[in-house]
Amino acid sequence: MNLKKNWKPLSAITAVFLVAFYLPVGSLRFDNAVLEGLHLVKWYAQEHVILCLLPAFLIAGAIAAFVSRASVMKYLGAGANKVLAYGVASVSGSILAVCSCTILPLFAGIYRMGAGLGPATAFLYAGPAINVLAIILTARVLGLELGIARAIGAVLFSIVIGLLMHLLFRKEETEKAKTEMVMPESDVERPLWQNAVYFAAMVAILVFANWGKSDDPSGLWYSVYSLKWIITGVISLLFAVMLVVWFRLRWWKILLVAAGTVVLALVFSHEPMIPFAAGVVALSIVAVTSKGEAGEWIEQSWGFAKQILPLLLFGVLIAGLLLGRPGEEGLIPSEWISGSVGGNSVWANLFASVVGAFMYFATLTEVPILQGLIGNGMGKGPALALLLAGPALSLPNMLVIRSVIGTKKTVAFTLLVIIMATVSGLVYGSLF
Repeated sequence: MNLKKNWKPLSAITAVFLVAFYLPVGSLRFDNAVLEGLHLVKWYAQEHVILCLLPAFLIAGAIAAFVSRASVMKYLGAGANKVLAYGVASVSGSILAVCSCTILPLFAGIYRMGAGLGPATAFLYAGPAINVLAIILTARVLGLELGIARAIGAVLFSIVIGLLMHLLFRKEETEKAKTEMVMPESDVERPLWQNAVYFAAMVAILVFANWGKSDDPSGLWYSVYSLKWIITGVISLLFAVMLVVWFRLRWWKILLVAAGTVVLALVFSHEPMIPFAAGVVALSIVAVTSKGEAGEWIEQSWGFAKQILPLLLFGVLIAGLLLGRPGEEGLIPSEWISGSVGGNSVWANLFASVVGAFMYFATLTEVPILQGLIGNGMGKGPALALLLAGPALSLPNMLVIRSVIGTKKTVAFTLLVIIMATVSGLVYGSLF
């Protein structure tokens, strides 16, 4: 056997064997961590895949199928006006109010369609970080000062990180801009306003299907929550009309999908994810079996799902194994974390940034987690550092970003978030 040729597979097999040989099965912490990983995967599948990721995949597929490369490059391309590009990226990302995983299909869609690395990463950070609802909840629960600091920091981060990513990889971006200059304008199937309304409907379905319940029964938020599925249904019916009129899908097929979804909604009124999932699957079958651009829409969406979903679920499993669910134990003891974020030292802020970057936070869950940590002695600086790094990054998020832009750019993006969050925490902690 040629050892020089086979040392890599031999090393991998040896490593796997040693891990299996010394696997601490039977240890209470290890067994509990495995269960925590599986619990987190189950929770993620139940709470995020159907209502969050399925609409996100459809939106990403629609970007790839219906939005011309020339249009994306005009506003977000490497050669676009910087003020316009970063303004569009941060605003369009922030209105979605999604978590670090739901933003990924949309990020992959605009990047593949020609968006520059800087605006694309600004969009990637802005989506989960500049979440108006999360910022309001932060100010209400954790204090006005921390809420304002989070808002200012998140907006600045999205722009600064995008600009730094552009500068770090400016040679590639320059070549990309030169390619864009010679790319001809593609034919447009329909007016811009029709595409805008179409995308707005899909985003509205995504937002209202995931509308969270308020603790205050007298507030507007609670009233909207009680009507969330009625609002989602009305928008879905308008979306169905667009598919028939603008995308030329057969009206009777769309009518069958709508009728079947309504029937399921009445039968399973206590479990709205069933009719929602059935409606998405049925619509996908109708679209993919139709002639023309509707079929391409579903094919593009399926391409994103194949690439992203397995990596996300694997990443969620590993994150649960290491850190557990909020309030539960993984392989890394929670007291290590809570005991390392007191005061306002460089280590405390760096540790909070790193833990926040690798841990998975669903939208708004970072606030009650931080409330508990602050009650156990967490400093104000590390609290802000975790708020700025946590919602925008996670281990599952990093795995998918790497598959889209490569290892080098993913490492650069992650380090920029961690370093800036650490510095921001130090400054905030010294001031307050």
